[in-house]
Amino acid sequence: MSATRYTYLGPEGTFTEAALRTLPEAAARELVPMVSVTAALDAVRSGEAAAALVPIENSVDGGVTTTLDELADGDPLMIYREVILPITFALLVRPGTHLSDIKTVSGHPVAQPQVRKWLAAKLPDAQWESAASNADGARLVQEGRYDAAFAAEFAAATYGLEPLVTQIHDADNAETRFVLVGRPARPSAPTGADRTSLIVWLDDDHSGALLELLQELTVRGVNLMLIQSRPTGAGIGNYWFALDTEGHITERRVTEALMGLKRRAPKVRFLGSYPRAGVTPKNMGTLPPGTSDPEFARAAGWVTRIQDGRP
Repeated sequence: MSATRYTYLGPEGTFTEAALRTLPEAAARELVPMVSVTAALDAVRSGEAAAALVPIENSVDGGVTTTLDELADGDPLMIYREVILPITFALLVRPGTHLSDIKTVSGHPVAQPQVRKWLAAKLPDAQWESAASNADGARLVQEGRYDAAFAAEFAAATYGLEPLVTQIHDADNAETRFVLVGRPARPSAPTGADRTSLIVWLDDDHSGALLELLQELTVRGVNLMLIQSRPTGAGIGNYWFALDTEGHITERRVTEALMGLKRRAPKVRFLGSYPRAGVTPKNMGTLPPGTSDPEFARAAGWVTRIQDGRP
């Protein structure tokens, strides 16, 4: 395995590259762009790279389904940290292009919902063509395949383009969350401001099936931060669920919640417990009564004393 190589969704000039370069260790790593999320993660599975940074959630469009599907399938991988990057787009064009010249535009599918209103207002007749990434859309504009691309403004110089319009976004404060993914190992120590990510498959489709699973979290005071359903491929009505919860697997409430999910679900894949980006223990609210580690320990001690015949 190359311990110094990190892959990311390329080509050069993607928001993913910008997010990766915010990590302190990135300066000491070989950063290798890949053509897709699948290729970036497969390089980790094969040992060609120590880790990959990929997008997993957008504040406008929700979970990045390609990443979620890749983490649910194949050899297990684990998330070790996250990066949250503010997202705003520029319309990149070849020099001399005017707005009236634009008939085709390109970008990553996740970008489209973030610029849909702007596109309808400014370029209502332009045809959208999806690209593997926003920077790849810029590359295709450079090659003359399309007239314009929605991408990061900093990508313009890389591809010899000009930002015709900047600061494009339908929603203020749009953000994308990226995750650094490696091979499974012991999770990092809890910080007091952590996220635990899981994939959970339902046993069968019956009334209250999902509620039964979520109650394993609720009764232990574990806050659900994200839930997204994805088809299993086994037919209509068959789904697995991506879950993000507050807390770390070493915390007793999270440990017992995961045990409950494992008892009820036919398959659970642990994707990692890792620090939340931009959040400290001071930002966290208080736990619901009865869900702290000391309270779990006291309750367990009480049961042990009863089992030992001590009042």
